[in-house]
Amino acid sequence: MELPFTKGLKSPPESLSDLGAIESLRVPGKEEFRELREQPTDPQAEQELINSIEQVYFSTDSFDIVKYELEKLPPVLNLQELEEYRDKLKQQQAAVSKKVADLILEKQPAYVKELERVTSLQTGLQLAAVICTNGRRHLNIAKEGFTQASLGLLANQRKRQLLIGLLKSLRTIKTLQRTDVRLSEMLEEEDYPGAIQLCLECQKAASTFKHYSCISELNSKLQDTLEQIEEQLDVALSKICKNFDINHYTKVQQAYRLLGKTQTAMDQLHMHFTQAIHNTVFQVVLGYVELCAGNTDTKFQKLQYKDLCTHVTPDSYIPCLADLCKALWEVMLSYYRTMEWHEKHDSEDTISASEGSNMMGTEETNFDRGYIKKKLEHGLTRIWQDVQLKVKTYLLGTDLSIFKYDDFIFVLDIISRLMQVGEEFCGSKSEVLQESIRKQSVNYFKNYHRTRLDELRMFLENETWELCPVKSNFSILQLHEFKFMEQSRSPSVSPSKQPASTSSKTVTLFEQYCSGGNPFEIQANHKDEETEDVLASNGYESDEQEKSAYQEYDSDSDVPEELKRDYVDEQTGDAPVKSVSRETLKSRKKSDYSLNKVNAPILTNTTLNVIRLVGKYMQMMNILKPIAFDVIHFMSQLFDYYLYAIYTFFGRNDSLESTGLGLSSSRLRTTLNRIQESLIDLEVSADPTSTLAAAEERKEKVPSPHLSHLVVLTSGDTLYGLAERVVATESLVFLAEQFEFLQPHLDAVMPAVKKPFLQQFYSQTVSTASELRKPIYWIVAGKAIDYEQMLLLMANVKWDVKEIMSQHNIYVDALLKEFEQFNRRLNEVSKRVRIPLPVSNILWEHCIRLANRTIVEGYANVKKCSNEGRALMQLDFQQFLMKLEKLTDIRPIPDKEFVETYIKAYYLTENDMERWIKEHREYSTKQLTNLVNVCLGSHINKKARQKLLAAIDDIDRPKR
Repeated sequence: MELPFTKGLKSPPESLSDLGAIESLRVPGKEEFRELREQPTDPQAEQELINSIEQVYFSTDSFDIVKYELEKLPPVLNLQELEEYRDKLKQQQAAVSKKVADLILEKQPAYVKELERVTSLQTGLQLAAVICTNGRRHLNIAKEGFTQASLGLLANQRKRQLLIGLLKSLRTIKTLQRTDVRLSEMLEEEDYPGAIQLCLECQKAASTFKHYSCISELNSKLQDTLEQIEEQLDVALSKICKNFDINHYTKVQQAYRLLGKTQTAMDQLHMHFTQAIHNTVFQVVLGYVELCAGNTDTKFQKLQYKDLCTHVTPDSYIPCLADLCKALWEVMLSYYRTMEWHEKHDSEDTISASEGSNMMGTEETNFDRGYIKKKLEHGLTRIWQDVQLKVKTYLLGTDLSIFKYDDFIFVLDIISRLMQVGEEFCGSKSEVLQESIRKQSVNYFKNYHRTRLDELRMFLENETWELCPVKSNFSILQLHEFKFMEQSRSPSVSPSKQPASTSSKTVTLFEQYCSGGNPFEIQANHKDEETEDVLASNGYESDEQEKSAYQEYDSDSDVPEELKRDYVDEQTGDAPVKSVSRETLKSRKKSDYSLNKVNAPILTNTTLNVIRLVGKYMQMMNILKPIAFDVIHFMSQLFDYYLYAIYTFFGRNDSLESTGLGLSSSRLRTTLNRIQESLIDLEVSADPTSTLAAAEERKEKVPSPHLSHLVVLTSGDTLYGLAERVVATESLVFLAEQFEFLQPHLDAVMPAVKKPFLQQFYSQTVSTASELRKPIYWIVAGKAIDYEQMLLLMANVKWDVKEIMSQHNIYVDALLKEFEQFNRRLNEVSKRVRIPLPVSNILWEHCIRLANRTIVEGYANVKKCSNEGRALMQLDFQQFLMKLEKLTDIRPIPDKEFVETYIKAYYLTENDMERWIKEHREYSTKQLTNLVNVCLGSHINKKARQKLLAAIDDIDRPKR
C-alpha cells in the first residue's frame, strides 16, 4: 500500500477526511525541524528506509502499533537485538518525520489556501444551519396541516409497491436458478429449438436483473449451457447422415435458425456426410475382415482403408460388397431426403415471406436459402465422387478374375445398380466406376469367351445330334438366363430380382425405396424360386396328345387348327396359302411327317447350351452397357461357329456346286468364307517362324470342329443320317430365330456407331441359316434315289419304234418304287424326330428335281429316236407325274417344264430350234447336241445341223 504522502494532493473533502490520520502524528517542533534539515540527507537511503517499513503501518484501519510490536517479540529477549531493532525503528521514524516535514514545508502555501477554504466552508455551514432552522419551522407548520396517519399510509403504499416489484424479481430469479434442470430435460427429449429458445429468454431476463450479484454467476452458467446445446446439436446433426428422420431434422434446423447459424449448420452437415462415408465403409469392411480372420486382433483397425480391402476373402467378397453398397445407399438416401426437406421448406418460406412486410429479414433469409441450395447441389457431386472412390478402392483390392461367372455377374449387377443410383442421385455417368469395372469386365469376358468357344467345340465334336425333348410352348424366356428380359421394363430394380412392371411411369430408386427397403438386398432363396420347366419327359407332353397324334382326320372338324395355321407354300416353305380345301388338308398326311409328334422346337443339348451362353452374355451386356459391342461381337462368334460346324459336318460337298443348281447362294458362300478366315484356325500346329502378331491372331481363333465318329451318315436305311441332319439343321434355324427375336433388345443397347456391325451380322449371317437346308438335304436326296440304275434302265429302252405305244416303260415303275421306298424311309425317320413340312418339301423337291434331270439326261443319251419314240417319252413322263402326285403334295412339280420343254423341242423346225437353243441355256451342251444330232437329224439337212451345232458351241464357249 502506498504512503499517504505519495498520493499527492486531494480534493478538499478528501483532505478533510484524512485530517484525523494526520493529527495522530506528532508534528515536530522548530528545533526538531532544524535538526532534521541540518542532518546530512541521502534521498536514496531515506527512500530505502521508508520502503523497508512494514505495510501494516500504512493501514487505514485502527491499528495498535505497540501491541503489534510486543507480539513480535521473541520468547527469549536479547538486549542487543532489541536495541538494534529500536534503533532501526527510530531511523525509520526519523526518515518518515523528515519526509513529512519536507512535505509540510513543500505544501505550506497549499495548506494556507486550504485553511481559507475551510473558513469559507464554515461560513457556508452556518448559513445552511439557518436554512435548516427555517425548514424545520415550515415542516412544523406542514405537520400541523397534515396528519401523520395520511403520510404514513402513503409511505406504506410506496413500500408495498417496492416489495411487490422485489417479490416479482425474486420469483424470476428463482425461476432462472431452476432453468438448468428444465434445459437438461429438454435436451434429453431432443427438443433443441425449445431448449435454445428457453436459454435465450433466460439470458435476456438475466440481463434485466444484472444488478443483482447472484445473476452474474447465472449468466455465465447460461452461456456454458448454450455452448453445450450447440455441441449436442452438432451430434444430432451427424445422426442425420445415416438415418434421416424428418421430425428430428426439422428440430435441428429450427434450432440452428434460432442461433442464426444456418450456413454453419450446412457446412457442418457436409463434413458429417463425408466423415459418415469414410467411417461406414471402413466399419463394414473391417467387420468382414475380422470375421474371416477369426480373431480379435486389433492390427486391422490400424490399417488404411485401401490396405484393409486387400484382406477381404473371396468367400466374403460379394456379401461385403452388398453390405457396403447398402450402407452407402443409406447415406445417399439421407442426403436425398435432406434435399427434399429443404426444397419443401424453401417453397413454404417463400410463400410466408411474400405475405410478410419485413424486407430486411426477407433478404437475409433469401441469402441463406440461396447459399444452402448451392451448397446442397455442389454436395451431390462431391458425395457421389467419395462413394465412387471408396467402391473403386474396394474393387481394386481383389482380382475379379478368380470368381465364377455367376458371381462375377452378381458383382456387375451390384455395381450397375450403384451406378444407376449415382445417375439418379446427381446425374453423373459414374466415369470412375465405369472405367474401373469396364477394364476388368473386358479382360474377364475375353478369357471367359475363349473358354466357352473351346467348350462349344468340344460339345460339337461329342454331339450325337439327338433331339433334346422340350415342351411345345418352349421359349427362351423360360430359361433362367433370360429372366432379366421380362424384368428389364422396370429400371429401378436389379436384373436379378426385379418384378415385371407394366407401369409406363418410370419410378426412380429413391422414390421406390424412400419409405423403406434397400435396392441392394440379397434374396437368398431367389434362385430356388426361379425354376425351369422346359423339358418334356418324351416326345409328347401328355398321353392324350400322343393318342390324338395318330387319329385320322376324316372331316373338316378333324383337321387340327395348328395344321391349318401352319400350312405353307411347298415352294418357299414360308408363304401362307390363302385357301386350303378339305381334300388338300387330308392329303397332307402324305408329306407332313410331323403329324405324329407335338410341334415342339427341334434343338439339341448343344443348341440349348449356346442359347444359355447367349443369355449369360446378354446379362453382362444388360448390366454393363459400355461393353455392349464386345459382348455382341462375342455372341456373333458363337453363332458363326455353330453355323460353320453344321455346314462342315453335314453340308460340305464339292460336287454340289458342279450341278449348277445354285444350292449355295453367294451370300452363304461369302458368310462361310468370312467365318473361316476370321474365326477358324486351320493350322494344325504353330509355326515357330511365325510372327508374334500372327501368334496373337491365332489365339483369337478356334480349331475347326470334327464330326463325332458315333454319327453315321453313310447308311441308306437311315437315309444317310437324315435324322441327325434334321436335328442339326433345324436346331441352327431355331437358333437363328432366337437371334431374330433378340435383335430389338441388342439394337437398343448397341452404341449408335457400332450398329452397322449388328445390322451386317443379321443380314449376312443370321438370315443365311435357313439357306443351309438346301445343300445339306441335297446330299440326302442325291443318295436316297438310285439315279444311275434309272439311267441304265433308260438306256435299254428302244426309242426308234414305228408305232405309238400305249404302255409306259419299266424304268418309270422302277423310279416310282424308289420314291415309294423313299417315302417309307421318311416315315421311319419321322418316328425318331419330327420332320417339319419345309424340310420334307425340300427333300421331295430335291429328289424330284434330280429325277427329272436324270430323265432328261437319259433322253439325251438316246442314239436313235422316232416320232413314235418321242410320243413314248411323253407317255412315260406323264405316267411318272400322275403316280408321283399321289405320293407328294408339292405343286407344281419341280422341273416339270424342264422335261416337257426338252421333249417338245423334238418337234421344232430349224429356225425355231436355233432361237430355242439361245433361249434355253439351262441344258448342258451334251443334251443340246444330242437333241440336234439324234432327234432333229431326220428332218433337217447337214448344213442346218452344222449351223445349230455351231450355235451350241458359241453358247458353251464362255462357260469354258
